[in-house]
Amino acid sequence: MSSELHAISGINVRDYTYELPPERIAYYPLEPRDSSGLLVMQNGHIHDAIFRDIHNIIEPGSLLVMNNTKVVQARLEFFKSTGARIEIFCLEPLTPVRDIQLALACKSPVRWLCLVGNLKKWKSGVLSMQFKGQTLEAKMIEQQSDGMVIEFSWSDGALSFAELLDHMGKMPLPPYISRAAEKSDRIGYQTVFAMREGSVAAPTAGLHFSPQLLDSIKGKGIAGEYVTLHVGAGTFKPVTTETIGEHHMHQEQFSVECSLIERLSEHEKPLVCVGTTSMRTLESLYWIGLQIYNGEKPDAEKLHLSQWAPYQQQGRLPGKREVLKSLLQWAKAHELKQVKGETSLIIVPGYSFQLVDVLVTNFHQPGSTLLLLVAAFVGDDWKKVYQHALLHDYRFLSYGDGCLFYRKQS
Repeated sequence: MSSELHAISGINVRDYTYELPPERIAYYPLEPRDSSGLLVMQNGHIHDAIFRDIHNIIEPGSLLVMNNTKVVQARLEFFKSTGARIEIFCLEPLTPVRDIQLALACKSPVRWLCLVGNLKKWKSGVLSMQFKGQTLEAKMIEQQSDGMVIEFSWSDGALSFAELLDHMGKMPLPPYISRAAEKSDRIGYQTVFAMREGSVAAPTAGLHFSPQLLDSIKGKGIAGEYVTLHVGAGTFKPVTTETIGEHHMHQEQFSVECSLIERLSEHEKPLVCVGTTSMRTLESLYWIGLQIYNGEKPDAEKLHLSQWAPYQQQGRLPGKREVLKSLLQWAKAHELKQVKGETSLIIVPGYSFQLVDVLVTNFHQPGSTLLLLVAAFVGDDWKKVYQHALLHDYRFLSYGDGCLFYRKQS
């Protein structure tokens, strides 16, 4: 391990926490969605705004990148004959395919890795539920370290698993929203530009955008583009270790159109990421491209960026243009129109940003990897930001208010 990586992995998580009173957590979204507050931090200066005015703050000519993943109704509620309630939270597919979008299109049966609530009441047997004549069954296969493998089967062979979840599942609200999901959450916990099913958590920075605001952004000469990163439940995984180097970062699937990579390689104006998921996707592109630039020949079906890969680089790094062009040449050689892969990238203080200039995000949990990402982007000013937000009645977490951060100048 290099001395630089050793220092970064030794970051004490306790240095990235703050006191969050429960009453400051937003349990419902504001209506209309673009009426949320917006805290703007640039060059150490803070000012307060309304989210609907973000198009007047972002520089014309900027490129705004959003995550168009769509949240699936991933929570299934079963009841045993005894009346015991068993909740199954579908995390990721195992068979017949592991690609989330392909797996959701599969017909009965399928196997998924799941979290099971009230597992002690489900020792054996098959659970079942019915909805409009449709019967869904769930069978335990085996316990794994990070969940239970469940096999689902259903009576109507014409339905895909995605359609079945849409009929029978519930919106997977994050654990800190301590209430049951309601009908309104099907709209409120989904971005207006959601297209590609596969997430079990929303890319929450995108929840603030309305169709009208997107039109206003376009009218200001700010172009909008989309990537896809399917957000996993690991995004809420607490950091339970003393140092960040001991934390195992979750893995998530992403895809980016080659036409966007081409545009990114040429773009000179600010690159604005909506959400930490978009940021992880774009920054991952650079490091995967760098591997190819350096002569590696990855399998097109197994593109993967490991957690600490960017921190192991030494010497001067090539510019984004050269790296992304290498990635595009590799994609062309494999006859790909989009680059797909998995990333476990963790962004913490000491990370070297390669693509992103401006970040739109929400307020994050104390001691979380997302808060460390913010600290990496704005430096120690994150403390000033969160103190200001607490003193000025900002609303926190998924349904809370937004932030607009400009990358700290090195």
